[in-house]
Amino acid sequence: MSLPARILATPAAEEWIERLRAIHGPLMFHQSGGCCDGSAPMCFTEGEFRVGAQDVLLGSLIGNTRVWIGAAQFEYWRHTQVTIDVVPGRGSGMSLEAPEGVRFIVRSRIFTDEENAALEAAGDPLRGDDANALGGGGGSA
Repeated sequence: MSLPARILATPAAEEWIERLRAIHGPLMFHQSGGCCDGSAPMCFTEGEFRVGAQDVLLGSLIGNTRVWIGAAQFEYWRHTQVTIDVVPGRGSGMSLEAPEGVRFIVRSRIFTDEENAALEAAGDPLRGDDANALGGGGGSA
């Protein structure tokens, strides 16, 4: 079995990522842990959000757009495939899509037992310091 992706994007979200990338340059997402905007995926220009040493790299989307999540949040979501989608509405003023009249949201599904076993065998995803050493990704706090 091939390793399932921890992070995906819908075609609509990919379209918006490309639009925002054309305006702002390389992008990144950080899945917030539930403060002001609940648990929203926040879109930033790459490097604008400082990735912490223990933040977890879920993976990359279109255009090498890395998606990060806080370590504590990852522990709750480690058995979940996250899909970034976009819907009409106003999101957080800090996320790049906010002025465009849309907001990114997450949809999710629980990995199957077989998928969980494959992910467990592969080991934990990279953390902030390790992933940043590979290049890009937002810097370390």
